Amino acid sequence: MAKTLLTKLTDLDRKIKQLILIFIDSFLIILVLLSAFSIRLGYWVWPNEDLFFVIFGAPIIAIPVFLSFRLYLSVIRYIGVKTFISIAQAVTLYAVIWGLFTYMASVEGIPRSVILINWMLTLIIIGSSRIFAQSLFTRNNLFKNYNKSNVIIYGSGASGRQLSHALQLSEEYHHLAFIDDSLDNKGKTYINNIPVFSYKEINFLIENNNVTEVLLAMPSISRKKKNEIIDKLNKLSVHVRSLPSVSKIAEGKVKIDDLLEIDIRDLLGRDSVRPNQNLLKINITGKVILVTGAGGSIGSELCRQVILLKPNKLILFEISEPALYQIEQELLKIKDLKIEIFSVLGSVRDKVRLNKVFNRFSVQTIYHAAAYKHVPLVEFNQTEGILNNAIGTWSIAEAAIKNHVETFVLISTDKAVRPTNVMGASKRIAELILQAFSKNENNTCFSMVRFGNVLDSSGSVIPTFKRQIKEGGPVTVTDKNIVRYFMTIPEAVELVIQAGSMGNGGDVFVLDMGEPVLIYDLAVKMIQLSGLKVLNEENPEGDIEIQFTGLRPGEKLYEELLVGGNVSPTDNKLIMSAQEEMIEWEILEPMLYKLLDSLLKSDHEMSRDLLIKIVPEFKPDSEIKDLLYNSEN
Repeated sequence: MAKTLLTKLTDLDRKIKQLILIFIDSFLIILVLLSAFSIRLGYWVWPNEDLFFVIFGAPIIAIPVFLSFRLYLSVIRYIGVKTFISIAQAVTLYAVIWGLFTYMASVEGIPRSVILINWMLTLIIIGSSRIFAQSLFTRNNLFKNYNKSNVIIYGSGASGRQLSHALQLSEEYHHLAFIDDSLDNKGKTYINNIPVFSYKEINFLIENNNVTEVLLAMPSISRKKKNEIIDKLNKLSVHVRSLPSVSKIAEGKVKIDDLLEIDIRDLLGRDSVRPNQNLLKINITGKVILVTGAGGSIGSELCRQVILLKPNKLILFEISEPALYQIEQELLKIKDLKIEIFSVLGSVRDKVRLNKVFNRFSVQTIYHAAAYKHVPLVEFNQTEGILNNAIGTWSIAEAAIKNHVETFVLISTDKAVRPTNVMGASKRIAELILQAFSKNENNTCFSMVRFGNVLDSSGSVIPTFKRQIKEGGPVTVTDKNIVRYFMTIPEAVELVIQAGSMGNGGDVFVLDMGEPVLIYDLAVKMIQLSGLKVLNEENPEGDIEIQFTGLRPGEKLYEELLVGGNVSPTDNKLIMSAQEEMIEWEILEPMLYKLLDSLLKSDHEMSRDLLIKIVPEFKPDSEIKDLLYNSEN
């Protein structure tokens, strides 16, 4: 019965709740005055005609005073020290006004001590009524916030306390407890009447209180430390979310809306390194920059970072109209933008158009990010993949030399190292072309930057896993032993720009990708951090199944970043310079013409043979998979 009544009260409209509080306070004020007279006179007093209006009219004085101190705007479930200070001030002012009123009205039969007794009793009763209500709604077992999710805040610092305040005002969450790593098992403490436990007690709290979420409120800790905490929480099968970085919440109080899903970057346990600003600016500031593949995952981030470095002009070169439009509109929304932006539709295979663009805008720096990158798609579309990735790079490199472009930076990939697929082989040919050109006399400085997978790029496993988990599974992994290197897109682009500034011609730069990640473990962590359990033989009551689909054509169990082991450090500890074998242009050029001819004739077997000849380390793991080749045979 009590639970039902409390639930109904909680669900009432705020204005109705305020009216109920006003009615209760009016009743208590009258009762207190009757008690004050009775205490002073030593017997129960029922007011005569003169005292009737003084006692029963007291709420007319008290309620406006209480309203002016905003006592009815405070939420009962979250009353802190400030609220009680306001209560004390409001009660004091009311008692003084009531005393002055009775004195000025010359009402007889009112001992002066009644004024003091009334003040003391009102302060006690009004304050106690709030404490009682708060205890009833937040700590008493009669009411368990049945319509709310029980949550634990990990971190009891300033951010955690602000978040707790926000939760108390929420209609969705019930803050059960804090977790503080610094506590031991010797008892617990309280923050605003909410218990603080050590981590050793979190499992007990979750299992016995139906906790649905753990909220990380430690925005200033390192990514490595956060990763350690997440690893511990992984075993508890609760949904984990976190606050954004300190810089993002510094200007205002923490809000529930600030809570973020755990960034997959936190699972990598790797802190980003501050970029060298001088290296960032060398090839960009005050210059004319062209980005190919400007609408892609890497290309669009290149555009975002380039424009902040204040180039003279930025040319967006992209074959996809929707992708070009999207990045153009995004850049145009940047406030106080005084940089000219030119959006050019075109293919890197169109040498005539490239020459016109370079000549028209006097391009000084090129970031070549245009490429077909999805291994299975390129494997089934071999001709187009090679034409775009290899022949396209040949075309734009020659156009760059002809138009005296100063710097040319190729975005390469770890799949170019000992490739087992057409995509990787085509990118290795692109590298060989630039290395060969660098040995010839020209004014263009060519360099290549090779790195692994980037997080949240189109078609990558991260968004795929998120979607599959949201849909209820299964989560698909090609092989239980497959590993990949990961880096965030912004970090990769920062390093690309810096590496390009260090190039002397023909340099192959390799980015430090950190520790490789087992894709199966990544899938497990993402499921667990969603508050779900993996469904398998050991846990038949789980939520999401992980299915193994087998390696796709051209897919490797692991990726490499170096052809050989000859590397040297640079000015940035995350960038290494690799010394690798190359092919002289006099030898490479005729092979490229033969490759182009085979592609134009759709001679897939010849194309495959020439790929192996140009890239001897190319070891295809399957027969030709090109869809048109299969249809012809």
